[in-house]
Parts: sequence; structure tokens; C-alpha cells
Amino acid sequence: MEEEERERELLLEKARIIADYQFGRGAGAVLFTDTVEFTLSRTRRIAQIKEGNERIATLRSIDGLFTLGIEGAERLHQHLPYPRLRVVMNEESSEFVRKGETAFCKHVLDADPAIRAYDEVLVVDEQDRLLATGRAMLAGEELHSFTHGVAVKVRHGIEK
Repeated sequence: MEEEERERELLLEKARIIADYQFGRGAGAVLFTDTVEFTLSRTRRIAQIKEGNERIATLRSIDGLFTLGIEGAERLHQHLPYPRLRVVMNEESSEFVRKGETAFCKHVLDADPAIRAYDEVLVVDEQDRLLATGRAMLAGEELHSFTHGVAVKVRHGIEK
């Protein structure tokens, strides 16, 4: 029993360190409370992190970084000050993005200039309400200067 608890503590510490690296200092503690549950891969690595029935994040084996579930996106959205990790969509596209549809550059009003291509981002509306989470396809500066193409490949909309 004690060995299982130690393994769980190590997994929690590792998850928090990765989240702090990926999303900024303090993100790990916000995302992963002491009550989260880990699903491990066959090789005993972190696969998914859940709390109750809600998926907070999945650890990608390709690069060792997290993809966010809606619960994880909501936690980060409350923790990170605007405009950190955000891509702001216009009202016209908001209803589609919240349903999990792709976010296109022509509808982007603003974006965190620190976003790099392929970063995990929060997609919000003009009032900074969370619409979705996904992967940015361009850097922050490019997201609102381009008029064609995919801005964010939405992974999960809040209504999906």
C-alpha cells in the first residue's frame, strides 16, 4: 500500500512539473489536485489524468506534453491571466467553435503573441468565455494577421 502511494505521489509530481513547463509556473497545481486519478499505459507511463469522470489531460507519448480536456481547459482559463494561451474568436464563429468545429484565421480577433505553432491553446470569445481547447496551427502573431487557413484545430468544444 505504501509503495502504491509513493508511486502515485511521483506521478503527480511529474505531471505537475510537465504542466508548469508547458503552461507556466503554477499550472500543475491548478490542473492536478491531490485527488486526480492516473491511467497508465502498458509501459507504466502516464496516459490520462482524470478527476471523477472528467478528463483533465492526456499525456502525448510523441512529445511528452499534455493535451487538455474541457475540464483542464476550464481550470487553466481561470488560472491564467488574459491573454495568456488564448486565441480570441469573433462572435460569428463562436457558436461553431463551441461545438468543436475548426477555428479559422479570418475569425481570429486576437491571440497571445507568445503562442507557438502546435501549442495547446484556449479558444475564447470576445468576452473571454471559454469556447474550446485545441492545437494552434500558427504562431500567435500569425494567428490574427493571416486571413486564410486553419488557426486552431479544435480538439474539444464546450458543447461537444
